[in-house]
Amino acid sequence: MKVQGIMRAATVGLITLALTACGGGSFFKRTGMPSDQDLQSREIARSQQAAIKAHEDRLDPDSGGSTLWDLFTNTKDPDTAVEVNKYLWQASLDVLNFLPIETVDPFTGVIVTGYGAPPGGGRAYRATIYVSDPALDARSLRVSLQGRGGAAVSPETQRAVEDAILTRAREIRIRDSKL
Repeated sequence: MKVQGIMRAATVGLITLALTACGGGSFFKRTGMPSDQDLQSREIARSQQAAIKAHEDRLDPDSGGSTLWDLFTNTKDPDTAVEVNKYLWQASLDVLNFLPIETVDPFTGVIVTGYGAPPGGGRAYRATIYVSDPALDARSLRVSLQGRGGAAVSPETQRAVEDAILTRAREIRIRDSKL
């Protein structure tokens, strides 16, 4: 019996020492006063938190903090409409009518077509058109052409397609103004 008691005491002592070692501290350490290293690490953490907060405030000065309930509030104006120039949109569809349309998104102003050969031409093209502004202006139109297999299209061809779309858009606008 005496040997079993000694073994139990030794086991409890070893477990206590092992758990103390896992805690990173000493079993006999005083915990009343923080060490200089603890104070320094706390100061660094505070300065990092202040820097993060200042950076977030600089990115979004109106944030003022947020809560979970902010996800459920609708602060955007529901009457805001996406503005895409209707003449550029219609002209793009008219000029590139030989290409099959894959996707059309009038809310973002993007038209994506599949491959197709122009009338009288042998090379197949694919186009992506982006109408970015309500103004009837060359800056409002972005056209990207691509040949089969990702082949590059000459800048002259791309410029000719953009010019054709802009010319057709002006014709449609003049026609509409006469009504």
